[in-house]
Amino acid sequence: METHMGTRTLIKGGHVVTMDPALGVIAGGDVLLHGDTIEAVGRDLAAPDATVVDATDRVVIPGLVDTHRHTWQTQMRAICADMSISGYMNTLRMAISPNYTADDVYVGNLVGALEAVDAGITTLLDFSHCNNSPGHADGAIGGLLDSGIRAVFAYGFFDSAPPEVGYADHAQRVKDYHRLVREHSNQSLVRIGVSVNELGFVPFEQTRAEIGAARDEGEIIAFHTACFFGTPLSNGIKDLHAAGLLGPDQVHIHCVALDEQEWAHLGEAGCKVSIAAETEMNMGMGWPAMAECRRHGIKPTLSCDIISLNSGSLVPQMRLAIAADRFAQNDPINRAGQMPESLQTSVHDVLAWATINGAEACGLGEITGSLTPGKKGDVVIVGNPLTFTGQPSVDPVGGVVFQSTPQDVRDVWIDGRHVKKDGVLVGVDLPALFARSKASTEEVLRKVHRDFPVLPPTVEGSRFSEREKAAQDNINTDTIKAG
Repeated sequence: METHMGTRTLIKGGHVVTMDPALGVIAGGDVLLHGDTIEAVGRDLAAPDATVVDATDRVVIPGLVDTHRHTWQTQMRAICADMSISGYMNTLRMAISPNYTADDVYVGNLVGALEAVDAGITTLLDFSHCNNSPGHADGAIGGLLDSGIRAVFAYGFFDSAPPEVGYADHAQRVKDYHRLVREHSNQSLVRIGVSVNELGFVPFEQTRAEIGAARDEGEIIAFHTACFFGTPLSNGIKDLHAAGLLGPDQVHIHCVALDEQEWAHLGEAGCKVSIAAETEMNMGMGWPAMAECRRHGIKPTLSCDIISLNSGSLVPQMRLAIAADRFAQNDPINRAGQMPESLQTSVHDVLAWATINGAEACGLGEITGSLTPGKKGDVVIVGNPLTFTGQPSVDPVGGVVFQSTPQDVRDVWIDGRHVKKDGVLVGVDLPALFARSKASTEEVLRKVHRDFPVLPPTVEGSRFSEREKAAQDNINTDTIKAG
């Protein structure tokens, strides 16, 4: 990897959307990078020794932050296009995951992280719940590191019952998590957090151990929270509250089935929330929870979630989330036979969900999420000759949110490294990677179809159904509070 600690890059003359309240938006602005850090932001910056990148008629934004992606699933692209959340659980989690090798996880994470970078995502929370063995976890982290992305690798303790057992018991999984933290403590791009088993999937003492492992290391904790309706698996927040386990180091994902008391618990504890509007609205999970976040003082964040359904770009998530939010706000007005005079949620709001809010949720608010001097050099230039340079948007932020695609992402810097240049990922052999990904897909599905000729498998009597039944005993507020 190239050395860049002494180099300076001047991104000049762009429409700079800093997402820093003190700096605001700077038309015709410059961003100066020095090594891995943002040195200065302003107009007419002088840096005679710097490499100059012309951003005229283009938009300069902080790198986007995806707060929840199951990156290992990348090579199962769109397999869930017509599946409900139950179909997804029985397919990806219960049938496909057990048949992934460590190399499959590596390939999924590498290709998936590069897809994210190509779309202007410089940081992601990798919710990794395909750790069938220590080698699987090593492969997942290796894929992230080789991509060059900034990430929180949220180590998942989920047992998918693979053919070859990789861990003797839950305690060995916890021990392996601490091994990973030790082995990767000397690098800065990938932090090792935790993704907790769905509340109710395992006995509560194991949930407590997973949270404790992350807190022993001072790392971020991610939960799939209240993702299902009409099942004990929708419960758990009251149990965490009763046990004193909620806190600001947690990202709660989806949260579509929470009641008002549970939302209050999250807000009072300073928890963060990740919304995946594309998944929630397409898989029958419920309405995206932006309004509930606002009501309880929680800053919304966005995620791509599953590439087995969604695209790898955060822009569709921004569009769908803002549309859902505006619809929910305006629907009562429309039903009263009126029209709104103005819109409550702005494009700048939704860009904050995908930048600074996401960075803070990942525990990286002092490092990334805004173009602030002293933060790391995670910067994106948006604009191509057709939609931005030849015909600039009247509202540049609106152009990014409503009209851009990954092809409009012209340049990306992560930690000061120029990883996408003039619309092309730097140093990446995409044909070779795609061939490797295709081979992985075919081999995994060959193994899956031996046991499940038709996907999704039948829900009744499935392993997911068994987990639902177990949740009745694993989640019990009165018992947990007494314990």
